[in-house]
Amino acid sequence: MKNVSALSVQEPKTLFGMPKALIWGFVAIIIFMTGDGIEQAFLSKQIVDMGFSPSQSASVFTIYGITVAIASWLAALFADIWGPRKTMLAGLIIWVIFHIGFISLGTVPESLTMMRVMYGLRGFGFPLFAYSFVVWIAYATPYRKLPSAMGWFWFAHSLGLGVFGSYLPSYTIPSIGYNGSLWLGLAFVIVGGVIGVLFTKGNIDKQQGEEKETGDTIKKGITILFTNPKIAIASVVRIINQLAVYGFVVAMPLFLTSKEVGFTTSEWLQIWSAMYMVNIIFNLIWGFVANKMAWNKVVQYFGCIGVALSCLLFYYVPITFGDNFWLMVCVSGFFGAVLGAFAQMSSIFAAIDPENRGAAMSIHNLSAGLSQFIGPALAGVLFTAFGTKGFVWALAGLYLIGFVLAHFLKVEKETSVAVEDMKKYA
Repeated sequence: MKNVSALSVQEPKTLFGMPKALIWGFVAIIIFMTGDGIEQAFLSKQIVDMGFSPSQSASVFTIYGITVAIASWLAALFADIWGPRKTMLAGLIIWVIFHIGFISLGTVPESLTMMRVMYGLRGFGFPLFAYSFVVWIAYATPYRKLPSAMGWFWFAHSLGLGVFGSYLPSYTIPSIGYNGSLWLGLAFVIVGGVIGVLFTKGNIDKQQGEEKETGDTIKKGITILFTNPKIAIASVVRIINQLAVYGFVVAMPLFLTSKEVGFTTSEWLQIWSAMYMVNIIFNLIWGFVANKMAWNKVVQYFGCIGVALSCLLFYYVPITFGDNFWLMVCVSGFFGAVLGAFAQMSSIFAAIDPENRGAAMSIHNLSAGLSQFIGPALAGVLFTAFGTKGFVWALAGLYLIGFVLAHFLKVEKETSVAVEDMKKYA
């Protein structure tokens, strides 16, 4: 790479920690993830209502999680090779094609096989779109502002996926049904995808000697796990990060809407959207806290401990107090607040190996995808075998393991950055 003095490169402009050049990209993530997440809180129940078992429903999410994991790892590598814009376009096209197939060949005829196939293939779409944008942020943001910038990404991600994506179906399902809501999701994804691909500023202009060999880039995206122990530890913590989120969307609609508790589907959707509504605020708050505090300590004490407690509250509060809507909204909101502390994992990955930021972020994305695979799989196995109580205690134990591992993820808050890398992504 060509050496450029840090003094000769103007630092990218930011607004409240958000790179100005990427503002339309953040808007695109909100709209895209609204469409992508519109079914997340009701699909499990929809499949069970078709006559399939909870384990069969979980299998759809598990297959989806496998493809998400693969695409999440590839997203950062392809963003390094092709550039984020082209990778986002590929993700958009894949999502649209297979979502249409998922509805027309899967949910409408109620074919479990086609739901598994089409939903699984659709899983390649959103990571290529969303997580390649994470790489764009990692390169375009001044080092010391990474926590704030990543906080803005997870703000946009959660606002779309969780708040709009979860809250909207509570109104659309009564009027246009499950499948109508799925078609509505397609419209949101197309609009968000077009905005992200066409309106996000900046190109990757590779200078002479900067071309990356595809094979070397992909190889680095594997070997970094073994050459940098901190990346391996961070990967495990990132997997644990969202196990409760993806496990809950499978198990909690069945538990909370059961006769044992008594919530309606619309109430469950509103409870779940409350988690994301609080989460989007705390994604930003924890980002600013992490500017003053060790990043791994934020993850340890607020993320791991907080989510472990939340998992238990999600079971014991409704069992003790029944279908008390506002009490469960408070529990869900607390879950969202402490979950936001994990947003610092993106900054930690980028900082652990700044010379190989693309490869480091590929492991970050892979770990996020594996969480989306393991979470539903755990729910399918533990919820069926041990019920909700055994499921939430197992999750709480995993977050306590994450607390121990996060202790080893301290990074030095250097002021120096890979300026040339930032320049080509800005």
